[in-house]
Amino acid sequence: MPANQQVAIVGVGASKFNTVTSGLSYKEMMFDAAVKAYADAGLDPRTDIGSFICCAEDFWDGNSITDEYMPDQLGAKLRPLFTVSGDGLLGIAHAYMHILAGVADIVAVESHSKLSDVVSKKEIINLGYDPVFGRLPHVDPRYLAGLEMRRYLEESGNTHEECAEVVVKNRGNALRNERAVYGAKVSTKDVLESEEIASPLTKLEESQPADGSVVVVLASRRRARKISDRPIWISGISWFSDTPNAEEMDFGQARYALHSSIKAYKMARVTNPSKQIDFAEVDDTYSYKELQHIEALGLAKHAGKFVSSGKGDPDGVLPVNVSGGSLGMGYFIEATPLIKVYEAVLQLRGMSGKNQLPNPKRCVVQSWRGIPTQSGVTAILSR
Repeated sequence: MPANQQVAIVGVGASKFNTVTSGLSYKEMMFDAAVKAYADAGLDPRTDIGSFICCAEDFWDGNSITDEYMPDQLGAKLRPLFTVSGDGLLGIAHAYMHILAGVADIVAVESHSKLSDVVSKKEIINLGYDPVFGRLPHVDPRYLAGLEMRRYLEESGNTHEECAEVVVKNRGNALRNERAVYGAKVSTKDVLESEEIASPLTKLEESQPADGSVVVVLASRRRARKISDRPIWISGISWFSDTPNAEEMDFGQARYALHSSIKAYKMARVTNPSKQIDFAEVDDTYSYKELQHIEALGLAKHAGKFVSSGKGDPDGVLPVNVSGGSLGMGYFIEATPLIKVYEAVLQLRGMSGKNQLPNPKRCVVQSWRGIPTQSGVTAILSR
């Protein structure tokens, strides 16, 4: 059995993405996504799926012990289910381990966002900081993103204008994606002159909140071959967490993306990512993060020039966030990376509609947990 073809994605499903989902709870969105994913895989969750994983955080859902609210809508009543307090791509990693360890042959992974119900996103982010040294009274918690952006630009030689080009690209890509929430035609001038939220970061350089749920079904090689005629293989996956202390962070680079990608590429037998990867879905919670992650993943040495020259466009040499990324699709908290997986699977299947790339065979999907963390996951998907 090839080491890089042991686990495959055999089904995906998603609820409708929107800025506000009135009349539906996050549980109903989960049910919608689950029904679609199981239909896509041709499976019955009550008899075919061995374990269920949900990626959620009590603070975002407004519940204590979020696990208790997950089983029914996923078809996991009285079945093995646990919640990962991390992003959706980390949930995929747990499912991967479940399958290789023999816990289950088929695993369903879910993550969701109902940010339209959250009264103060900034207050919840603030709770992630060390209460003594990091949680500054009456200071916007996004200050850390501004500090990191300034340090990264100083060390890398990229410019603020090149960060603005990321926004122009991704929101433009989103115009061709019927699932995207924030598609728009904007200029670098619009981006640079928008409201400053954490110097030098501006409002248009921050991804905006959205609602939605995604379910991804994974299977062992043995089962995947029987279930699907178009399995998408997880050729490599790895994760890395740097220091949780803001005062110790290396703001000049995304070490979590660098170290996780090295291991994921080794698993997938990728030795030259800029040549062997057909497209990338990377974290772009903030504009500078896309540039930082492109460099950390080895897709380009100078990401700013790479993007501004058009090399990361849908018709470029290595398209990045052709879906629109978070800047164009929206920010879905823990579900953000799982939505990137969903979009990548559609691309590899040739089902992406107006933003479909010509015959893609391999991609990299990368996540970041968000401020104030230095944690992320890298996965290589192939067909």
